[in-house]
Amino acid sequence: MNKLNPIITERIVSEINSHDVVLFMKGTPVMPQCGFSATVVGVLSHVGVQFRGVNVLEDDQIREGIKTYSDWPTIPQLYVKGEFMGGCDIVKEMYESGELLEMFNTHGINLTPK
Repeated sequence: MNKLNPIITERIVSEINSHDVVLFMKGTPVMPQCGFSATVVGVLSHVGVQFRGVNVLEDDQIREGIKTYSDWPTIPQLYVKGEFMGGCDIVKEMYESGELLEMFNTHGINLTPK
């Protein structure tokens, strides 16, 4: 496994700890740059959760660093209250099973469904 640069680790940890819900994604919540990121943005928007989008396309060190940090090979990556939840398929499955809403509720995340 690649060793992660401590400065990049600090930036990633800072993002994750500064927001209850953080999505490391390609593009922005307003303009996702890949279908997987767009899918997760759609799910989060549908359930009405406020989240911070981190555009990994703006910084290759963050793009590669988040994969090492989570030991997860793909983007997007969703974090809730500092905990890695998963990527697109996992978020979709959690939404479809009702686990996603339950998890937001148990973590005290306010939702304002559309």
